[in-house]
Amino acid sequence: MIELIVLDVDGCMTDGSIIYTNEGDELKAFNVKDGFAIVQWIRLGKKAAIITGRESKIVERRAKELGIEYLYQCVKRKDEAIEELAQKLHIPLESVAAIGDDLNDYRLLKAVGISFAPADAVAYIKERVDVVLKNGGGKGAVREMIEYLLQKEHLYAEYLDYWVK
Repeated sequence: MIELIVLDVDGCMTDGSIIYTNEGDELKAFNVKDGFAIVQWIRLGKKAAIITGRESKIVERRAKELGIEYLYQCVKRKDEAIEELAQKLHIPLESVAAIGDDLNDYRLLKAVGISFAPADAVAYIKERVDVVLKNGGGKGAVREMIEYLLQKEHLYAEYLDYWVK
C-alpha cells in the first residue's frame, strides 16, 4: 500500500517552463486539478512530499497551500532525500510512489515502490518507470498518478464520496 507520494516540480507539477519578469522574479504555473488531487490524497490520511533540484519561494508557497508537509529543495541526490524521509516517517520505500520527468529523477524513481512519468518526460525515463501517464507535466499528470493509486488501492470510491454524496 502506498503511503507517501513524492513529486518533482519542474516538468511534473508544472509544464517545465520557467518564466522570469524584467525584475528577475520567477513565475511558475501549477495545475489546479493536480492540486485538488494532492489535497484529497492528504485528506485520506496519506502523505506527500516535494523533492526538487531547484529552489523557489513559489514552490514553498504552493507546498504550504496544498498542505504538503515535506519539502526538499536544492536536492542533487533525490534518492538520498527519499531514503532519509522514508526512514524518518517509518515508511518502507516499497510504500512510496514518485513522479519524475528527467535524468535527475532517475535514482529517485528507481528507489521507490512504484514510479511514474508524465507523457512528455524524456525518453530514457519513460522507458524505465512503472507507469507512463497520458497527461503531460503541469497538465494533470499528478492528478492522473494519484487517481491511478487510489483506484489500485480501492480508495477511489472514498475519494469521490467526499464530493458527490
